Amino acid sequence: MIQFSDFEKKTKIVFKNKDLLKQAFIHRSYINENTGSLISHNERLEFLGDAVLELIVTDFLYRKYPNYTEGELTAIRSALVNAIIISEVALKEGMNDYLLLSKGEAKDNGKARQYILANTYEAYVGALYLDRGYDIVDKFVKTTLLPHTEEIVSKKLWRDAKSLVQEKAQEFVQVTPLYKVLHESGPDHDKHFTVGIYFGPNLIAEGKGKSKQEAEQKAAETALKIKNWME
Repeated sequence: MIQFSDFEKKTKIVFKNKDLLKQAFIHRSYINENTGSLISHNERLEFLGDAVLELIVTDFLYRKYPNYTEGELTAIRSALVNAIIISEVALKEGMNDYLLLSKGEAKDNGKARQYILANTYEAYVGALYLDRGYDIVDKFVKTTLLPHTEEIVSKKLWRDAKSLVQEKAQEFVQVTPLYKVLHESGPDHDKHFTVGIYFGPNLIAEGKGKSKQEAEQKAAETALKIKNWME
């Protein structure tokens, strides 16, 4: 039996409405298997939390980086508020231990779990906003998510790798990079791609991913490192 009071102890944030806290962790699949549940799944809370999170992050970046353009701030925000980073934060906060999932979803610890964790973090932000107000949720986000900002900005992780490698390739070797799928495997619902990035006829680097776009990004990142073009 999941004890959400343990999560409250961990975060040092106590909810007035315990049902709101529980709802933040309820995945749609759990409701499908537990039709008698009096509490709904977390998707409405996630919708609210996404907007609250965007406001908190936007306000933080606006104040912290007064010399950055709107485009740069938007790119940094996108790099910060993405499923990979948010799911890592959720995992660090122990949210994985409190998820209410169907038996099938509970067995899947792959990419699907990553998105579930990211959505749960956003749902928790929405629940916390409703239960305790803006100041408390602002403090929670600044404590858990926003410390990642420094690394993203210092390493320029907000720069899209494909855009950056194209810019550098045109500047230094006067070519536009080309991407080719070198290998793909797996069934349709679980494909794996290996993509090569070429400067003219020369294969510069390879990248792997569960989509062509992800593999291309990985190839571009590797090419930037090989060419020592990481700013």
